[in-house]
Amino acid sequence: MENDYQIENVINEIKNSKKIVFTNGVFDLLHVGHIRYLNQAKSLGHILVVGLNSDNSVKKIKGPSRPINSLEDRALVLLALKSVDYVVSFDDRTPLNLIKEVMPDILVKGGDYRIEEIVGHKEVIENGGLVKSLPFHKGYSSTQFINQIKKQ
Repeated sequence: MENDYQIENVINEIKNSKKIVFTNGVFDLLHVGHIRYLNQAKSLGHILVVGLNSDNSVKKIKGPSRPINSLEDRALVLLALKSVDYVVSFDDRTPLNLIKEVMPDILVKGGDYRIEEIVGHKEVIENGGLVKSLPFHKGYSSTQFINQIKKQ
């Protein structure tokens, strides 16, 4: 099923779309902060593409106990949101190769990132696109929720 979330399945359709917005993340435990962020990202364009870390990629970044939910489950939850048009998985530590393939009009990340820290910012700007850091919703963090559950 992991192949359902590969770039080949969406690249031709989105190339002819109007304004493509791209973001990425693990989205392991979806929460209000994610929903607000994804809604705001979608409001910047016509098509929202979410690059989703594969299970192997999550383990590389977050450690062996993550992800809590499988790629298929995380993708299904994201695709159920009105704001998300496409979910494409990637196996690398960063989505740079995926960003280069999609080459969005707008690249976004959460407000805890400065523009210069956002992977793919140079490539998108050089291609005439915009890079934005959207407001971070304090108090909403999957890691924070996991740690809170562990304490109980």
